[in-house]
Amino acid sequence: MVSTNITALLATYINALHILHYHGVLDGFGHLSVRNPNNPPTFFIMHSMAPALVSGLDDIGEYRVSDATPVDPGTEDAPLEVYIHSEILKRYPDVNVVLHGHPDELISYGISDVPLKTVIHMAPFLGKKVPVFDITKYYRPNDTQDFLVRNQRLGAALAAEFDSPASCGPGNGTQDRNGNYHDKQHDDYNGDRDYCDDEDHGGDHRTDQNDDHDRNHHSYPHHNLVLMQSHGFTAVATTIEIATYEGIYAVTNAKVQSGALNIQHAYTGKAARGGNGIAYLNQRQIRDSWATEIEVAERTWDLWVREVKVDPLYVNELDPGKY
Repeated sequence: MVSTNITALLATYINALHILHYHGVLDGFGHLSVRNPNNPPTFFIMHSMAPALVSGLDDIGEYRVSDATPVDPGTEDAPLEVYIHSEILKRYPDVNVVLHGHPDELISYGISDVPLKTVIHMAPFLGKKVPVFDITKYYRPNDTQDFLVRNQRLGAALAAEFDSPASCGPGNGTQDRNGNYHDKQHDDYNGDRDYCDDEDHGGDHRTDQNDDHDRNHHSYPHHNLVLMQSHGFTAVATTIEIATYEGIYAVTNAKVQSGALNIQHAYTGKAARGGNGIAYLNQRQIRDSWATEIEVAERTWDLWVREVKVDPLYVNELDPGKY
């Protein structure tokens, strides 16, 4: 295995925290983790502090995937919800990055009956319908019921939600003899067939998708993003840059979908239901869009880095830059 320059990796990590704050995905809370490529049973995560203020190695710790304990016993405290990261990285060995935040635009879809669905080609990683994790189903009598993922048990429950099955379309879809999915509501609106793969997922980031790493082995989850009821969201990726892309465009997609639903309601005087009136991407469009976006998703990275480099709020001692 080729050794990775950890300083360069963590410089990118700090840039990502700043970018995610700059674009409103993270606020004073929220966190990002990255698996140690030179020692996969461990991962790096910021200490318990505001993401925008992380600036160097002293603000980052290394923790064990197995139980979220620090490799160095003298390490400062990790975020309270470090188990979000350790349990996802434990369950899915092909996941390298975990992102957790609380943007208003996504919380709204975690507390309502309205599903978050892909409406723009820049967000195909969402799949056809984003699952919602309801932590209250896993509470025990003595648990603190504040919606935070405070232990391994709750972290494992959230990790399992990334593999949760989801229907390939709204209620009245059918499959033909060849297993192709047809969603009548969507077909009527778009004049196109709605395709369904074996799962309703948003696409796989990995480049080594061979027989040893297929989805049946669950090394990478079915979903890239899960909403958390009354809390926020968690997303997974193979690289820091893609995780950042997911966070930013998940919020953008939610804004566009909410705006379309409001306009539709104002125009017709009634709420849009199912696919009526809103053009959601079908499974084929999602798959093809992700095949395109995964190749160009990092194009915006240099712009995003420049944005935070010229803002005096953000300091990255590992990547001072030259502007």
